[in-house]
Amino acid sequence: MKILAIADEESKYLWDYYERKKLEGVDMILSAGDLSSEYLSFLTTMYAIPVFYVHGNHDDKYKIKPPEGCICVDDDLVVYQGVRILGLGGSMRYRPGDNQFTDKEMHARIRKLWFKILLHRGFDILLTHAPAYQLNDGRDLPHQGFQDFLKLMEKHHPRFFVHGHVHMTYDHQQKRYDKYQDTHIINAYDRCIFDYEAENLLQNLR
Repeated sequence: MKILAIADEESKYLWDYYERKKLEGVDMILSAGDLSSEYLSFLTTMYAIPVFYVHGNHDDKYKIKPPEGCICVDDDLVVYQGVRILGLGGSMRYRPGDNQFTDKEMHARIRKLWFKILLHRGFDILLTHAPAYQLNDGRDLPHQGFQDFLKLMEKHHPRFFVHGHVHMTYDHQQKRYDKYQDTHIINAYDRCIFDYEAENLLQNLR
C-alpha cells in the first residue's frame, strides 16, 4: 500500500501543476492538518483517492467549510483496506482557540478512545498534527509535542506515526524521517509518499 502524507503547505506540484499520473499507485492520502479544505477536496476528487484528515491548529475554518468528500478521523479510529488509523489533531495550547490542547486535555481525548483501541486491538498508524514530545518538536510552546503520543507508541507499537506542524523549512535540523522504538515517524510537511509494507523505509520515501 502506498500512502501520500501531506501537511501545513499546499503542494503546487499536486495542485497548480495537476497531472493525475503523479499519484498513480497511491492508495490513500493522510492529511496531518493546516491545509485548506479546497485543497483536500481537490485531491480526493481529481486524483480519486480517499483523504483521511485531522485538524491542525489553524483549521478552525473547517467548522464553516469542511473538506468535501474527505473523511475526518479526529478523535476516532477508522479502518481502511485493513489498516487501522487513529486520529488526534491539534497542537499544544498557546492561545485561546479551537484545535489547541494542554497535555491534560490531550490525555482526556485519548482516554475516550480506549474502547475503540481495545476493540480493534491497537492501531497501525497514529495520525496527528503535532509531533511527540522531544521527537522533532520545537522547544517553544506552540511547537512542543505531546508526551502522550510517546506513551501511545510505547504501548501499542503502531507501524507509523505521521504528523505535521513542524515545518521542515524552519531550520536544517528538522527531519522528514525518524524512528521511536518500533514506530516509523514521518513529518508530512508539504508532501511525502511512502510504502506501508517497505522493509527499508528510508529508501522508499519520496
